[in-house]
Amino acid sequence: MTHGAHADVGTADHGGAAPTHPGLTAAEVAERVARGEVNDIPVRSSRSTGDIVRANVFTRFNAIIGLLFLIILVVGPIQDGLFGFVIVANTFIGIVQELRAKKTLDSLAVIGEARPTVRRDGVAAEIPTAEIVLGDLIELGPGDKVVVDGEVVEADGLEIDESLLTGEADPVLKHPGDPVLSGSFVVAGGGAFAATKVGREAYAAQLAEEASRFTLVHSELRTGISEILKYVTWMMIPTAIGLIISQLVVKGDDWREAVRRMVGGIIPMVPEGLVLLTSVAFAIGVIRLGRRQCLVQELPAIEGLARVDVVCLDKTGTLTEGGMDVTELRVLDGSDESSVRQVLAALGAADPRPNASLQAIVDAYPAPGDDGRRAVDTLPFSSARKYSGAAFDGPDGGRSTWLLGAPDVLLPDGDPAVAGIEELNTRGLRVLLLARADSGRELADPRVADRARAVALVVLEQRLRPDAADTLRYFAEQEVAAKVISGDNAVSVGAVAANLGLPGADRTVDARRLPSEPDAMARALEDGAVFGRVTPQQKRDMVGALQSRGHNVAMTGDGVNDVLALKDADIGVAMGSGSEATRAVAQIVLLDNSFSTLPSVVAEGRRVIGNIERVATLFLVKTVYSVLLGLLVVCWQVEYPFLPRHLTLLSTLTIGVPAFFLALAPNKERARPHFVRRVMRYSVPAGIIAGVATFAAYLVARHHYTGDGALEAETSAATLTLFVISMWVLAIVARPYTWWRIGLVLAMAAGFVVVLITPWLQDVFAVRLVGTTMPWAAVGIAAAASAALEVAWRLTAANGDEPGR
Repeated sequence: MTHGAHADVGTADHGGAAPTHPGLTAAEVAERVARGEVNDIPVRSSRSTGDIVRANVFTRFNAIIGLLFLIILVVGPIQDGLFGFVIVANTFIGIVQELRAKKTLDSLAVIGEARPTVRRDGVAAEIPTAEIVLGDLIELGPGDKVVVDGEVVEADGLEIDESLLTGEADPVLKHPGDPVLSGSFVVAGGGAFAATKVGREAYAAQLAEEASRFTLVHSELRTGISEILKYVTWMMIPTAIGLIISQLVVKGDDWREAVRRMVGGIIPMVPEGLVLLTSVAFAIGVIRLGRRQCLVQELPAIEGLARVDVVCLDKTGTLTEGGMDVTELRVLDGSDESSVRQVLAALGAADPRPNASLQAIVDAYPAPGDDGRRAVDTLPFSSARKYSGAAFDGPDGGRSTWLLGAPDVLLPDGDPAVAGIEELNTRGLRVLLLARADSGRELADPRVADRARAVALVVLEQRLRPDAADTLRYFAEQEVAAKVISGDNAVSVGAVAANLGLPGADRTVDARRLPSEPDAMARALEDGAVFGRVTPQQKRDMVGALQSRGHNVAMTGDGVNDVLALKDADIGVAMGSGSEATRAVAQIVLLDNSFSTLPSVVAEGRRVIGNIERVATLFLVKTVYSVLLGLLVVCWQVEYPFLPRHLTLLSTLTIGVPAFFLALAPNKERARPHFVRRVMRYSVPAGIIAGVATFAAYLVARHHYTGDGALEAETSAATLTLFVISMWVLAIVARPYTWWRIGLVLAMAAGFVVVLITPWLQDVFAVRLVGTTMPWAAVGIAAAASAALEVAWRLTAANGDEPGR
């Protein structure tokens, strides 16, 4: 199927804004759908159900455990195969939670999906991207993303940014007949283009499909766990081989018992629940945030925002709501106010897609009807230029050129017209200058503002978001530096920030005076908090400069001028009402435009990272002591001290059940780097202490007990020792204590006591304490080991490497 043929849509022969083509007819659309010439790229915000099931079932550790389970089914009894049922339950929980997360993501993705405006039978309507057909006429305005490849049919000052595709920093002015590429976006002007390539043939289709997938890449947590599992696998292989040989040699006359002991030695080496709990913690985070109308387009964004130490905020649409109101029209140099109102109305009518500032002017000064003015040229607003304009032929045949934009850009420093503006800016008001330009220059000429004459000031009031102050306060409490970077006047931005209580709002910086050298820029950014007159390229440079100083940077925004910075930031956060382009590049979209959702995202990330560090410590202590016990058994040539059922009991009470609760508990500590180092720095010494103490208790028990039933008594003594030690590790990891954490530790201890005093449970788990001397000796050894664990923890904490804090 070929989707690459050129569309049969005629090209306009001028650059005016008026629609010149009705688009396809309903019959032509039906014909193309029948031929399969549709934009059939699947929108995938999450993995498929099959991918989720495969990812949870077909894992390396499930394969190892599954094989060992089959072996136990052959040699029996079934109590020693309990670990197999635990894995099935874990896998089922993982699948269910990820499917719930998928359902949440998919439903939110539909809400946040771009719906381009397509003209058919002369009528423009928004349709889903997947319903676009070859030859469709797609309208464009500022902030719109080009969703398929095409050819420009109508252009009215249409400027398209292709930097995300080509790396070219400057916007490209498009004329009828020029190609446009999917993945680019409109920065100024408007127009329409005919789709010439749809579906997978479109330039950015492969990229877009890949970028929209549910992904776990670029996550320090996932990378760290993979690294840990690699170490574990290398430790397991030689130990397991040695254990198999030694148990067959030691128990040569009872191969079934030898096999059971060998399986008992290998099973605890596998940190089977670690990956599962990480996936479940992320999935539950997605579900919780979904309830707050927060779309997480990439899962690591939850983790990433928790690591952020600088958040860059665009003022408009983030700290303030999108709309504005005209509060004053200040006429300059004796100009006629009635004429000024007519000019403002004409400027509003000349722009088919006004931005928020111009929309406020349109609302305040609606076009009265035909006043004889005819727009012959227009210049759409651009964040890089900071002004827009139009040229009119008047009823008397004379031509006038008008500019509307930032006073400090249109006028030279020291101009008398600028005098009263500073006072307005200090009140947080936005001020636009209406100026008359030299009619001899084209609007597109960069020098059109030279010798422009100030005619009037338009004063606009911005509506502050009611939740912005609380959110800024939260970031300050969490030691996350907030930087407001805006294209508006620096003093005005500073006044808005001061009203919201932002620390350092009195130190405003005009970005035009910022050094361009990255290191010097980074120093200025670290010192300041409010930056005005920032161009889109500067926003991108500022993000890069902060990153070069080791900062993790989040960027929030809603306008097309924020796209490049959002793309480069560690975490991009877009408002749901923002432009298509910003929503497409952001990892997190706040669909209800609620800035106050951000603390929830930070809290979820901190919960995931801090708690997985705690849980990883529990699992890895078990892995280390299991490997060490295996090595000691091989060296001493004795029976392995445990059967699989003993370790299933210990793992469930001291790791499995507590880890599930700990992984989902609140955690407000800011995430820190070096996850693997911090976890291993405590897990390794704690595992060694536990392994040595348990083996010592086992050797003492071997000397203490003789005769029939000695092996079961020795195993029970070792089980008691290891349980007490593991409980102390749990008690350390559960800190700081709350009522439910204390209750959790006590409940797990009570569970073991129930097994010890219930006859049928003693038989099921083969745990029976014989006499009083050896059990008390086992407790004494465990107490000494627990003291050593406490010392190791305090040493780790002194180095600032305690996990989960």
